[in-house]
Amino acid sequence: MRLLVVTSQFPIQGEPTRGRPIVQTIQQLTQLATVRVVSPIAVYPRWAQPGSYVAHAPGAPAGLDCEVAYPSYPALPGLSRPFNGRLCAGAIGDALARFRPDVVLSYWLYPDAYGAMLAAGRAGVPLVAGARGSDIRVRDAISRHLTRRVVRNARRLLVVSEDLGRLAVKRYGAEAERVKVIANGCDAATFHLSDKAAAREALGVAPDAELVLYVGRLVPEKGLRELLTAMRGLTATRPRLQLVLVGGGPMQTELDGLSAGAGNVRFTGPLGPEAVAKWMVAASVVTLPSYSEGHPNVLVEAMACGRPVVATDVGGIPEVVDAASGVLIQARDSADLARGLEFALQRDWDETALSARFSRSWHQVAEETLLQCAQAADEPSARASWRQEQPA
Repeated sequence: MRLLVVTSQFPIQGEPTRGRPIVQTIQQLTQLATVRVVSPIAVYPRWAQPGSYVAHAPGAPAGLDCEVAYPSYPALPGLSRPFNGRLCAGAIGDALARFRPDVVLSYWLYPDAYGAMLAAGRAGVPLVAGARGSDIRVRDAISRHLTRRVVRNARRLLVVSEDLGRLAVKRYGAEAERVKVIANGCDAATFHLSDKAAAREALGVAPDAELVLYVGRLVPEKGLRELLTAMRGLTATRPRLQLVLVGGGPMQTELDGLSAGAGNVRFTGPLGPEAVAKWMVAASVVTLPSYSEGHPNVLVEAMACGRPVVATDVGGIPEVVDAASGVLIQARDSADLARGLEFALQRDWDETALSARFSRSWHQVAEETLLQCAQAADEPSARASWRQEQPA
């Protein structure tokens, strides 16, 4: 089978770990099918670049056994949003025509999968769309309307949690039988139980430190303001408490200021999977106080390293975390986050049992993904109905 993967959630030079779950899936798909990747890049004028904008220089990950193209299209913040999907379709059209795939598999619903829907429809090729989380929890009306068209037209909608599947059916009118849950995997060769004392010595962490670890983008939606507030409340009574934030993003400067008075706070910047795993092994607890999530891989990886988690009771998180593996807290509530962290730090956790909770591989994820793509390609009505469903 020939698969054209279309996604902007892919590594670039400014964000080498961008879209890591998608990359891990694609790496395994290349062992099962002939794969090409197109990562469309929205390019803004220098005078109109959004505050969170990262220079999107191509940066395909090493070891990916397929061709990757980074076509670009022009964009303006807010103003071009209604047209970004069509602009994206124009950017990926040439790659689709040259490769002639059996299926287009697109991650990120708008504008990526919308553009893929238009380009694939013109070529008579079925679309399989993948929703990761915030791309289906859309706030603005325009993007929500355009996202709905993708959800309804895709031959399969792949979601990472049951929660997202219910949302697709209820809010966007997806046909339930076309929505398939394919949860993320975990790279057990990288994330596994190991020697905490050795990891702490290598990272310069005191043996008796109470180390709270956050891994992810430094953006407000991850609950980082609440995390720093919670840390300020805990440090008065827990002098050995430390916070390490792994990742980069537009909140870096703000968080530097907020860290004053929050005790021992350290920023590492973005790190590769091996370095992240070492920090997880060294941690006492891993936290993810997000406002919304799909199926956060960081929590699965933390447990694979034998570490309990403190995370918000939102989205697909309750499908991953229970009382035996961590503490669920309310979103946007720094006091509840502080209570959850304190409870997790005081409790004696069974790290061996935690590390054995997840054994799902990325190869299994790729096999399930390919199966859905094959079924979409084999549907007799696929090509005919695509021509009929093309938006005006």
